[in-house]
Amino acid sequence: MTDDWQQQIRALHRDLIDRDDPAAWVREADAVEASLRYPHIALRGPVFGVAVQDPGQGPEWRVLKPVVDGMPQVARDGLQSHLFFAAKDDTDDRAVRRELLAAVAVLEREPVNEVEACGVRYRVVRGDEFGRAGHDGMEAPRPTDSEPAECSWDRKTRDTPSPDVGFVLDPDRADGPSAGALRLGLRDFTYPGSRYPDDVRADSERAVGTHPELVLLPTGFGVVERGEHGWQPRGSLMATPHDARRMLYNGMAEIWAMLYEYDDAKKARYAEAAEEFRALGRADEFQVDDRLFRICRVERMLRTGTDGPEPPRPSDVDEYGPMKLHPAMDEDGTLIQE
Repeated sequence: MTDDWQQQIRALHRDLIDRDDPAAWVREADAVEASLRYPHIALRGPVFGVAVQDPGQGPEWRVLKPVVDGMPQVARDGLQSHLFFAAKDDTDDRAVRRELLAAVAVLEREPVNEVEACGVRYRVVRGDEFGRAGHDGMEAPRPTDSEPAECSWDRKTRDTPSPDVGFVLDPDRADGPSAGALRLGLRDFTYPGSRYPDDVRADSERAVGTHPELVLLPTGFGVVERGEHGWQPRGSLMATPHDARRMLYNGMAEIWAMLYEYDDAKKARYAEAAEEFRALGRADEFQVDDRLFRICRVERMLRTGTDGPEPPRPSDVDEYGPMKLHPAMDEDGTLIQE
């Protein structure tokens, strides 16, 4: 660790002391304990979202669409829809609508990673998703991780909104010494070893120079299953541990039976297991048949440079290309049936 890094860690420690926030001290103690119990980083791979730089809100880049998509094109599609509905519902100004629809038209035909409309820059951004691991597997939620005000198990309950939306991509953001040490320690991270293709490793090494600073995105939570080759994710990234528990409950109770066409006996067995899991309240691990599931913490890092957050790399893979997602619209906001 360089002297500069050491000074940054000391500054974060002084800030923690100056704040005199007991809750922050408890979170920091949790983080220190986790780093000892789960000393390894398990990299899952890239995730993508959309960031925006709006002069009306300041010079900072902010997250517009959560950084959770598995391919750049999924994020581009999300941006296309955002701009389409902004043109349809959020303005009566014909000139504004024309600019928004012009950006939509670009996204319909080209795999671009940035468009501009009305002085606002929209960029598809890239992050890396990872978890902490120890001898007993992936890290489970910590006692200090936030839960919903009401921990409902109702399948119709709406998930907690993603904390990504509106998150400022500030590499100088201070979240305590442990988070600062993690961010600084991963600053020179590149994809290691022969398991990654040459172009992926080369892009990873190049990104350290072009986007040298790191931002840690809000922590998420997911379901993982232990398999022959380690822990595998099951489902999407959720905002709280309980949202992830409810996702596991819903999977066992109903969704998996439909997706994987369980027979009647297996369907009943998993439905019963779901109720057993629910009755445990805040359990973070559960076994049904010979399958072991765990609720785990999921962390993400995003690189940024002088011109803002890192876009997708040339080696990032898309399984499909751009397409038109919405009907045509004129500058008066009238939809045109084709």
